[in-house]
Amino acid sequence: MPVASPLASMTGFARSDGIGDGAEWAWELRSVNGRGLDLRFRLPPGCDTLEPSLREAAGKVLRRGNVTANLTLRRAQPASLIADEAALEQVLALATGLAARLPGAPTPRAETLLALPGVLRAGAPEREEMSETLARQIQSGFATALAALATARQGEGARLHATLATLLDEIDTLRAQATAEAAGQPEAQRERMLKSIRTLLAELPPVPEDRIAQEVALLASRADVREELDRLDAHLHAARALLAEGEAIGRRFDFLVQEFNREVNTLCSKSASIALTATGLKLKATVEQLREQVQNVE
Repeated sequence: MPVASPLASMTGFARSDGIGDGAEWAWELRSVNGRGLDLRFRLPPGCDTLEPSLREAAGKVLRRGNVTANLTLRRAQPASLIADEAALEQVLALATGLAARLPGAPTPRAETLLALPGVLRAGAPEREEMSETLARQIQSGFATALAALATARQGEGARLHATLATLLDEIDTLRAQATAEAAGQPEAQRERMLKSIRTLLAELPPVPEDRIAQEVALLASRADVREELDRLDAHLHAARALLAEGEAIGRRFDFLVQEFNREVNTLCSKSASIALTATGLKLKATVEQLREQVQNVE
């Protein structure tokens, strides 16, 4: 028999970094649940050309999830300073005017003017073309972070698998309890309705007994929940089969949980006893927990 692929969550985090070719870089990948695969890259200037190949690599590893890939890049280059021309002109005019008013005052020196606050400021870093060596290193780092993210999602998926299996067992136990509680419901409903109808007809013209029996049987059949419980049992078998399959089952599992919810809602609406209604409400709560967990399955 083929070995089932491990269940993967859509939640995870991974990081990789490195130094090379005169630069330091670091990747941070974050993933949360999503309807499809949504990749968002935050790349520094000069790295935009890498995005198509990075997207292709991510699409081969991930199936679903909202994934944010953030790259930080710091190049080893000396800080550049430039003069603020407006501030320099203003300071020069003030210094020259003041020197002219003071007999024997020396001419303002350039280094003194440049040392004044606001005259010099940091220049914008020059846009540098990325070398092929650095590009390969950054792509390799992304592959490392992507593999780590996939591992993290599978680790979370293993925990998720155990949670889903437990919830399915709880639903199965409640289904069996509901089956026992609903076993006598149609007959009990029939007797209650017959009694109510006979009391009502005591003051009305007589109605044939067989007609009364037919109507009561029809109403009682509508209170029979065995069909809903049988379908719920079938859904449980299908859900366990999906868990055994493992890989990329999120969408199908989500659709199946909707069917769980539909059967349980019908069960509650047909319930004619306090015990069965209480069990039906417990089923609704457990199915809702199952739905919340399934939202994280890839």
